[in-house]
Amino acid sequence: MQENRSFDSYFGTYPGADGIPTADGRFSGGVFNAETGRCVFPTHDPRFVDGGGPHAELDALGDVDGGRMDGFISRFLKAQRNCSDPGDPACTFSASPDVVSYHDAREIPNYWSYAGRFTLQDHMFEPNASWSLPAHLFMVSEWSAVCTVPDDPSSCRNALNNVQTIRHGQDPYAWTDLTYLLHGAGVSWAYYVAPGTQPDCADDGALACAPVPQGPATLDIWNPLPGFSTVREDGQVGNVQSVANFYTAARSGNLPSVSWVIPDDAQSEHPPSNIRTGQAYVTRLVNTVMRGPDWDSTAIFLSWDDWGGFYDHVVPPHIDQNGYGLRVPALVISPYARSGYIDHQTVSFDAYVKFIEDDFLGGHRIDPATDGRPDPRPDVRENASQLGDLTADFDFGQAPQPPLLLPLFPPPGPASTP
Repeated sequence: MQENRSFDSYFGTYPGADGIPTADGRFSGGVFNAETGRCVFPTHDPRFVDGGGPHAELDALGDVDGGRMDGFISRFLKAQRNCSDPGDPACTFSASPDVVSYHDAREIPNYWSYAGRFTLQDHMFEPNASWSLPAHLFMVSEWSAVCTVPDDPSSCRNALNNVQTIRHGQDPYAWTDLTYLLHGAGVSWAYYVAPGTQPDCADDGALACAPVPQGPATLDIWNPLPGFSTVREDGQVGNVQSVANFYTAARSGNLPSVSWVIPDDAQSEHPPSNIRTGQAYVTRLVNTVMRGPDWDSTAIFLSWDDWGGFYDHVVPPHIDQNGYGLRVPALVISPYARSGYIDHQTVSFDAYVKFIEDDFLGGHRIDPATDGRPDPRPDVRENASQLGDLTADFDFGQAPQPPLLLPLFPPPGPASTP
């Protein structure tokens, strides 16, 4: 799981994808800039460092703008004028807007190579219409909430933006996460965290903060599992490990059944981190799996946790009061992934959880009615009628695809066109 990119910002000009709208060979989707009174059309950005835009709950609403998908610059300008808290996800931006820009194979050639050899998903939506912390909570538990009583899931209440939960101390997350079901079924799992720093302040009330350390033992924005009471009660806190252990397991053929792999700030592509550095980190992860003995039975799902304030033209579908959020890039990399396939199904991180449940748990869902831990979550996301099925991205009858080993720092690929 990488950070803070919209689909159009990375694959908006990818051939055959639902990319940036065009007419007569020119971009036709524009975003109004109230300060200049002009419409801004997407432009290619050759830089490896971007600023991005605000990306909290109100920014998602403003960017979508009732379905017009034209609020990206206005939200940027509003945040720039009104921001007093650099730790708030609404206050992460550069000095000038680059939110209506895109990259292609010139900056991210490996990602485009993965799309060409394996499967690109062009309707992957962030599960929540807000920022990173709730996105990572949805990734492992299908919900974002605030709980008033430790270890009591019935005390939890929906929290879409969820900027304060990580200040509540030990075990702030009392509802059920996926590892509870995996542990109960004897399915191995690990959550691998790259030691370093996280990009935002952990305290949403801070006016400024020193770099916030991140590691397997820290409860933070990108590492929520140490805060789940289920993980502690199951004796599974040690399953949250350094990413160095992922490389060791991949080389030796000892990967667990389910792995989550999380970067630190420098490798994350979260603005203003360098996207070339982030791509090299992802490439090293993928190359290590491809060189290891587990490649022939592995599916790698690569995505970005939220849109980062960058332009996207597709209106997110409504699933419930939490989202969906805006569209993000997503790839499926596997010997059995359909080669050169573009999956147009509506999916979200819910589809990852559904795939894991179907593959390892016989279709058993995280469900307060059946898992013995009642909570008031609004729905069982995996059962939503709108949600696609990731098995469509595989062809188990095809000859297994060989590894696609790529250089960590490749030369630029070819330019794209509208």
